[in-house]
Amino acid sequence: MSDTASATATSAHPLLEIRDLRVAYPGRGIRKRPVEILHGVSLDVRAGETVGLVGESGSGKSTLGRAALGLAPVTGGTITLDGEDIAHATRARRRELAVDLQVIFQDPYSSLSPALTVGDTLAEPLRARGIGAKDAARRVRDLLDLVHLPADAAQRLPREFSGGQRQRVAIARAVALEPRLIVCDEPVSALDLTTQARILELLLEVQARTGVAYLFVSHDLNVVRVLCHRVAVMRAGEIVEWGDGDTVTSNPSHPYTRRLLLASPVADPATQAERRALLRSTALADPATHPNQKESV
Repeated sequence: MSDTASATATSAHPLLEIRDLRVAYPGRGIRKRPVEILHGVSLDVRAGETVGLVGESGSGKSTLGRAALGLAPVTGGTITLDGEDIAHATRARRRELAVDLQVIFQDPYSSLSPALTVGDTLAEPLRARGIGAKDAARRVRDLLDLVHLPADAAQRLPREFSGGQRQRVAIARAVALEPRLIVCDEPVSALDLTTQARILELLLEVQARTGVAYLFVSHDLNVVRVLCHRVAVMRAGEIVEWGDGDTVTSNPSHPYTRRLLLASPVADPATQAERRALLRSTALADPATHPNQKESV
């Protein structure tokens, strides 16, 4: 975690509290038994803080973020935003919550309308909140400046931009209403390493300027190390390690987290080969590779 990130978390009181959260989807086939994805997950995010949610594909990390956004079926537990339980908020209430709770998706191209210019995309939530055309246009210019895009980007379509530029547009849209919390669902995983670094720097800059909190979903411990104050590691719908970002990403205590760390790519080929060899040699001895073995949190 960088010094810049560390300086932004100033509140000891949770902005988002998740307690004993359970999410289940309807089953398929003749019996159609529900399939539980999250098994009693608890965590919190403080104002101005970045909490990383890390795990391999299928661990439940994205489902947790979707549950906070009202996009996954909550079957138990609570999700509290600034003291209000929003786990089963109505559609009308969800629209109101958009002022405080926003999202950045993994693929900015699929989440941006191909038929709308960038200016229209950024102005849409502003106009929906009753902001006049002149003030909305001024806010759009400020948002483009915030994410380091030229003013004439407002007249262009998403297909005219690179992947990194489109993600900048997605970030601008997410902060348009000045939310207090943004769920970042793998926002850099589809980008090359150089562009990843630039987007992470931008997220840190936006947080420093606005005080927004992030729930940052990722499969890469190297990424969350840059950004996150605290980190929760998920496996099979449960949190197996939870603590200070520097500690979890550099000196993890749980064997599953250690395996994730060894699996993270590094630029040096020799180090990468050494990690892969160690990963293979510890696979059979690691309890995280045996799903029937009980794990401690």
